[in-house]
Amino acid sequence: MTEQSWQDGVYAALKAAGVAQIGYVPDAGHARLIERAHADNDMTAVVLTTEEEGIALSAGAWLGGQRSALLMQSSGVGNCINMLSLPINCRMPFFTIITMRGEWGEFNPWQVPMGSATEAVLKAAGVHVRRADRADEVVDMVAASAKFAFDSCIPVAVLLSQRLIGAKVWVK
Repeated sequence: MTEQSWQDGVYAALKAAGVAQIGYVPDAGHARLIERAHADNDMTAVVLTTEEEGIALSAGAWLGGQRSALLMQSSGVGNCINMLSLPINCRMPFFTIITMRGEWGEFNPWQVPMGSATEAVLKAAGVHVRRADRADEVVDMVAASAKFAFDSCIPVAVLLSQRLIGAKVWVK
């Protein structure tokens, strides 16, 4: 399965789950999903200045009768810890797809600490975490995880491994 085909499958899974809003901080790992959201007249794509705004966007969407997903990179997870209390304490669904950094083939040592801590930090904050390492498991994992989040009104994160999305390369 090519990167574009699994990302198109993820977008289709989000649409099938009823997601009508996507918040994101620009990230090359989510570029195809962001492009698809902007091209879809039935989807509202919202560029954020910081990741925790995406949690507020998701809460507002839910209160307004819509479903939302937050696309972010693992380096942005640390920005969200305090704000994660909103969906947890208010029993609102929260669904995020996180591209991992600081793992396989990483060139930037600044990405390693948060990349190494992402899963544990999310779990400690009360988020149910799933991880996809292979292209053939991503679409089903996103579909099942979105259903879990929206049907159970809990926060769920799907981590897309760096090996899956491809390591970024430093260009001089």
